[in-house]
Amino acid sequence: MKKTITLGLSAAAMMITGVAYAAPGDATAKRDPNAVITRADAQTQAQARFARMDVNKDGKLDQADRDARRSAMQTRMFERLDTNKDGQISKAEFAAAKGPDGRRGGKEARGQEARGQEARAKGEGFGRHHGRHGGMRGMRMADADKNGVITQAEFTQSALARFDRLDADKDGKVTPAERQAAREAMKAKWQQKRADKATS
Repeated sequence: MKKTITLGLSAAAMMITGVAYAAPGDATAKRDPNAVITRADAQTQAQARFARMDVNKDGKLDQADRDARRSAMQTRMFERLDTNKDGQISKAEFAAAKGPDGRRGGKEARGQEARGQEARAKGEGFGRHHGRHGGMRGMRMADADKNGVITQAEFTQSALARFDRLDADKDGKVTPAERQAAREAMKAKWQQKRADKATS
C-alpha cells in the first residue's frame, strides 16, 4: 500500500569514533559508565559498529549506506505515526504524535533530545556525537583519505586513535576517570571558544 506522507528526518546520532562502554561484542547492552575499556575492546566494538552501519555489506561506508539508513528511519517513523496501519497518516495521527509541549517526535525522541541538551550543558557530550552534525564530523574524521568512502580499516583506526587520546597514562586502558578528564578538558575548550567569540 502506498504511503502518502514522506517525512524528512535528521540522521540518527552515530557513534563513529567514540569508545563504547558496553561489553565487547554486545551490540544490545547498555553502556556502562564505570567500565574500564581496553584497546582490544575498542577495536572489537569499532568493528561491530562498522558491520552494523555497512548496510549493503560491501565493506565500506558511503552514500549508499547513508541513504539506506535514512530510508529505514523514515519507514520506522512512518510506521510509528500510522497507528491504525492503513498506509496513511491522517491529521489526527499526525497531531497525536505531538507531545504536551506541542513538539513532534514522540516521548522517546523528546526524551533523547532532552538528555542530549542536558549532557551538552554539562559538557558531557564529548565523545558521544549527539545529533546529526556531531555524527557527520565523526564521519569526516574517520575518512582519512577524504575520498567520501570509509573503509573498515579507516573506521577502526579512527576509533583506536580516539582511544589513544583518551588513554592519558598510556597503560592500554581507558578508565572512567580518564573519560571524565577528557570531558572536562573539552568543556573548558568550548567555554574558552565561546568567551573568545563574545569578545571578538
